[in-house]
Amino acid sequence: MKKRISLLAITLAGATLMSSCGVMFGGSKYNGTIIAKDHPNAEIFVNGQKLGVGQVTSLFPRDKTLFVELKQDGCPNKAQNFDKRFRTGNFIWSFLSWGVIGMAVDLGTGASYKPDHVTNPSVKKNSIKDFTFLVDYSECKK
Repeated sequence: MKKRISLLAITLAGATLMSSCGVMFGGSKYNGTIIAKDHPNAEIFVNGQKLGVGQVTSLFPRDKTLFVELKQDGCPNKAQNFDKRFRTGNFIWSFLSWGVIGMAVDLGTGASYKPDHVTNPSVKKNSIKDFTFLVDYSECKK
């Protein structure tokens, strides 16, 4: 019985130590909704993979830049990058609460980043885990 309790305590301690602030309060992925503004028939590709038409929602890794491409018959393709931004406050909190291990876990999992909603008006932060990306496809007159 003592072995079982010790094993459980070690497992819980390990799980707690391997989760830092960024991983616990934002995760390594976020929910992103991509909208082709005024073009419900435009095909939406993210990082080369077709995700849907008009509006799509999917999970995206925090540590990667999103490359979104819109395609519609009779229109030129529209490509747009959505850059990531460092989560400074979260990173500082991870260091203060978990030390170097917390920093390493956040950097290793990608939880130290978020979409750049501050300098890019096309990105709207709905919550820590939910973002909306509006792609202006005014090149397409249909």
